[in-house]
Amino acid sequence: MTYTRNLPDSYKTNLPVFGNFDVIVVGGGPAGISAAVNAAELGRSVLLIERRAFCGGAAVSGMSGTICGLYLTVDDPHKGTPEQIVFGFAERFRSTLYTQGGLTAPQIYGKTWVATHDCATYKRVSTGMLREANVTVLLHTQMIDVITQDNTLSGVVLHTKSGFTTAYGKRIIDCSGDADVVYRMGLATTKGNNGVIQNPTMIFKVGNVDMPKYLKYWGADTISPPKVVNMLMAHDALLRKKVWLFPTVNQGELLVNATKITGFDGRALDVTDHVDHTEAEQFSMYQALEFFNFMRNNVPGCEDSYFIDYANEVGVRQTRSIVGRARLTNDDVANTRKFANGIVNSSWPIELHYGAKPKTEWLYNDYYQVPFETLIPEVGDNIIVAGRCLSSEHQALASCRVTAQCFEYGKAAALAADLSISENKAFRDIDGVQIAELMRQ
Repeated sequence: MTYTRNLPDSYKTNLPVFGNFDVIVVGGGPAGISAAVNAAELGRSVLLIERRAFCGGAAVSGMSGTICGLYLTVDDPHKGTPEQIVFGFAERFRSTLYTQGGLTAPQIYGKTWVATHDCATYKRVSTGMLREANVTVLLHTQMIDVITQDNTLSGVVLHTKSGFTTAYGKRIIDCSGDADVVYRMGLATTKGNNGVIQNPTMIFKVGNVDMPKYLKYWGADTISPPKVVNMLMAHDALLRKKVWLFPTVNQGELLVNATKITGFDGRALDVTDHVDHTEAEQFSMYQALEFFNFMRNNVPGCEDSYFIDYANEVGVRQTRSIVGRARLTNDDVANTRKFANGIVNSSWPIELHYGAKPKTEWLYNDYYQVPFETLIPEVGDNIIVAGRCLSSEHQALASCRVTAQCFEYGKAAALAADLSISENKAFRDIDGVQIAELMRQ
């Protein structure tokens, strides 16, 4: 899949220039925050572009609400304590959130653990880190095109409230989640399993829950117990039959991940299509309200609860993946492979949210690693990605796309950008083993 509808070069080169930077980061989600902060702390001038009014990406705007992927998967979390396997920037962000009262202690999630964050605190922490690192941030700004010559990327075209402008960078890190920069360069991308991608979801919050009563019924595991699944199986109006409810740092509040978003006609949606994306947002409201009513009527402790709010937008699990110099395969994940150029560990399960019967495959008592070269497009200069758009097979992406790993992809991309500039090397000529060693340091 390639993009060919770029603006004319004569138009782009005559636009006003916002600035010239060492590194431009497109997208302010977990990967983008990490990439920008780490590159700036290495002494680089950094511009971060974010289309929303805040940084945090789907973790905040989609209210995904948990830091997933930090801990090892085990046979029985009820009999043990969490073993953390991801540190680096992920741990730095986690500990800052926790210190500021914006993160719960680890909660059981099936065969592993997650921690639930407060979105307002997440915004403040990310803003503070970016400002302290002297990152130039442009909010309410969208990257709409690229400035290239012979597959060499030198800048981006931006749309702001003040009109169109350009920014130029020695290296650009695509943290859009959708491979937007790579796609607009006309480079190859793929989508899911032969074009079939995972369903988005609409997460919402509920208040005034009688938490002791709720926990006595639901149990310590944030994933729905069998008695709830059985009720959902008999409830035709609800498309999702296994749901996740997370107590938050706020008293009497639950974060609810319980919807499966399709079209009104039941078709699978591709949120890189503007019509499908719009329909996803509309359909999601009805599904969220339907599940809230189910909670009030069927889950003890939720009888007097109230609906706080929907997420700002549907949570997106999967869109485009780059065609990279390496590819994380389904077998790599299933067989917990380690690599000398592995930049992050992951024990997160393979969670497939599409089709009639979604499934989860757990990786017990072990982890795999993600090779550095999965961040580098097979073709193209001065561009690297970080986040869920890395080069990965469909089932592998269902595991490697989560927050803790995205923090570390961003750090790896920043280290590579710094090295690429210092040594005047293309990203493809950087030794992935060297980046892996720097990550461990």
